[in-house]
Amino acid sequence: MTTAVNHLEKGEEMSHLANTYDLNGRHAVVTGGSGEIGLAIAKRLLSCGASVDIWDMAPAPSSYPLSAQATHQFVDITNPDAVMAAMKATAHDANAIDILINSAGITGPVNSIKEYDLNNWHKTLDVNLNGAFYCTKAALMHMEPQRRGHIISLASIAGKEGNPGMAAYSVAKAGIIAMTKSLGRELASTQIRVHAIAPALIKTNLLLQMKPETVAQNLAKIPLGHAGRVEDVAELAAWLVSTGCRFSTGAVHDLSGGRATY
Repeated sequence: MTTAVNHLEKGEEMSHLANTYDLNGRHAVVTGGSGEIGLAIAKRLLSCGASVDIWDMAPAPSSYPLSAQATHQFVDITNPDAVMAAMKATAHDANAIDILINSAGITGPVNSIKEYDLNNWHKTLDVNLNGAFYCTKAALMHMEPQRRGHIISLASIAGKEGNPGMAAYSVAKAGIIAMTKSLGRELASTQIRVHAIAPALIKTNLLLQMKPETVAQNLAKIPLGHAGRVEDVAELAAWLVSTGCRFSTGAVHDLSGGRATY
């Protein structure tokens, strides 16, 4: 595994030049914000001046700077009533819901369809797809009267190509892509912008749980030759919710290191 991990770090000697986006006065909800990607996005939005509320069933990581600007709620996003209540409370406390980041997700087991457990199938779709739908629906209850807002959902290259043995995950991420395109058109007459980010291999602790040959196979598909970083996802998310991104909605933004997708 050491060799695979070292290869993942290729190119990380390049300095990370973060742009400055003015998100002062804006409030964001980041689901799955205790995870590595969600946490990176939450911290990036905070660095731009936004206030951020992490929603997760896991505790806030010790590195998350809990304060009046950075809060945490235990919210089960697979429960639509709990989501609606949490969104209402958050909107009341923050006076607005300006940004929703649907980052919560699980990969589910790797198994053939004929052997895929039905409970795992439903759980994977509930967290990755239904949860994003519930949160989006609840957020729109507050964004539509404001006639402004940003919704970003984490999709995956798997939603475009399909990962073998990961049908539930692939189906859920394909659903995220379709929901993003549909909602972008539905809300085009408003100032609510909708996007999805579709990463390829991102360097997180999840990679350490994968077989070295699986990591190598995925790296071989990336022309840049290395995995992405959570900071790359966070930087794209920050730009998408900034005033600099004006003429785009209903779009799926690949973060694939040049990997060809359809």
